[in-house]
Amino acid sequence: MSNFQEKVKALRAHHEELLSRKNEPIEWGNGIYKKWKNPILTAEHTPLEWKYDFCEQDNPYLMQRIMMNATLNSGALKWQGKYVLVVRVEGADRKSFFAVAESPNGVDNFRFWEEPVTMPDDVIPATNIYDMRITQHEDGWIYGVFCAERHDDSQPGNLSAATATAGIARTKDLKTWERLPDLKTKSQQRNVVLHPEFVDGKYAFYTRPQDGFIDTGSGGGIGWALVDDIANAEVKDETIIYERKYHTITEVKNGEGPHPIKTPKGWLHLAHGVRATADGLRYVLYMYMTALDDPTRVIARPGGFFLVPEGDEYLGDVMNVAFANGWIADEDGKVFIYYASADTRMHVATSTVNKLIDYCMNTPEDGYYTAASVETIKKLVAKNRNCK
Repeated sequence: MSNFQEKVKALRAHHEELLSRKNEPIEWGNGIYKKWKNPILTAEHTPLEWKYDFCEQDNPYLMQRIMMNATLNSGALKWQGKYVLVVRVEGADRKSFFAVAESPNGVDNFRFWEEPVTMPDDVIPATNIYDMRITQHEDGWIYGVFCAERHDDSQPGNLSAATATAGIARTKDLKTWERLPDLKTKSQQRNVVLHPEFVDGKYAFYTRPQDGFIDTGSGGGIGWALVDDIANAEVKDETIIYERKYHTITEVKNGEGPHPIKTPKGWLHLAHGVRATADGLRYVLYMYMTALDDPTRVIARPGGFFLVPEGDEYLGDVMNVAFANGWIADEDGKVFIYYASADTRMHVATSTVNKLIDYCMNTPEDGYYTAASVETIKKLVAKNRNCK
């Protein structure tokens, strides 16, 4: 065996060791969910064939020809008995693309499919696409809704000026995708989610309207819109169902994560809130519930965050960020929450539908004032004092 072949063998063994590493839940937590110790997907998990030229003649030093930077913000679904993520993979060139990774148990042994997703372009090609929400709709299709980013050509001298629209694609097998026209809206959209059921015979979208690519501006929070035709989707009327609030976790931005989970008590929603700090923006996850008969009617608003970066999760390309756009509810009631930390790597936390309902229904709401927060704590202290 040549020295080159020995290097390749050692490289593959090292990669397999990473892919097959067992994960384990972290013992102490908040009782609502369990975070798992190891990231489930990192840039190192991407297939070696995506990065290395294994022809010794052309790559005698066995160098990476294409480098990967991050794996993040993954859509999720249970597919043919496997836990499947449609992952945003970012290369060293800052371009993101989608790739499918699957696991037999949802917490470790995630492996990418052989090739990245080939996503057809809309009429105007996007410079970058990312953050796909996956919805298995009752119409029989699997839909992916994602951000399509393009340069804002109205500002030719500003190389950072960009526009964002919601791209829409659908598939039957997660391999061949049909691209539909981007969602037409009056505002820019970076976080749009398709509801899994028809509402009044129409397709329903959760939106996050923004005046600009970065600045929310007049965008009021999580929006709701019905469209007649998914193949030519246009938002004509948009209603804010969960507003932004001053001095809360949703002060700067407020957007839906994955599509909600239907339960006997209502729709469970996982969302992200953003506030400004002296060190930049802080992204956290929170939950709420809406009524079964009306997905726009909020019936539970647990106050504060649900999940935040902890420990090493703070560190990465964009510090102090937890973001989720995929979760899976198993038939036995177990819920797998897939979240990214610091725009760098993917993690999993597990809970149950019953626990999440209990959390939403019995966590006090935000009183919006310090005095109200103190009174809420005092009520709990008094209850515990008298509890036997």
